[in-house]
Amino acid sequence: MLTLASKLKRDDGVRGPRASNPASDSTRRVSVRDKLLVKEVAELEANLPCTCKVNFPDPNKLHYFQLSVIPDEGYYQGGKFQFEIEVLDAYNMVPPKVKCLTRIWHPNITETGEICLSLLREHSIDGTGWAPTRTLKDVVWGLNSLFTDLLNFDDPLNIEAAEHHLRDK
Repeated sequence: MLTLASKLKRDDGVRGPRASNPASDSTRRVSVRDKLLVKEVAELEANLPCTCKVNFPDPNKLHYFQLSVIPDEGYYQGGKFQFEIEVLDAYNMVPPKVKCLTRIWHPNITETGEICLSLLREHSIDGTGWAPTRTLKDVVWGLNSLFTDLLNFDDPLNIEAAEHHLRDK
């Protein structure tokens, strides 16, 4: 897989060392987000749940990827659910933006793809929201858990889905 670090090294080889062109330093700065993503993507790929797969449509853009969750137990066993994850420039001070691309009847996911997962909240009263110490691995494991142990019928985002489940158990 092509990573941002290897791309930067390759580009340096093509353009020559940075010292020969000081003007290019300002245009070649790597953002904090991109530096973090190089490390986090490697960690993510090494610690991915067996029910998840990540796909980088453009390997040069580590800040945008897709996640497939294929639950092997519970109500959603056998389904395949696609998520779009975009890591904003202000990462890791703000959480990634996540949208469910698969239309699903789920108490914590709306039919338009909005997701209720505490660690995706920028601010949280109870302290379970996003913190700079969280990583993409936490996001992926959290999304995966929405189909097993974090399935929440008591505090739903999609109230109709939760009521439907409780009524027709």
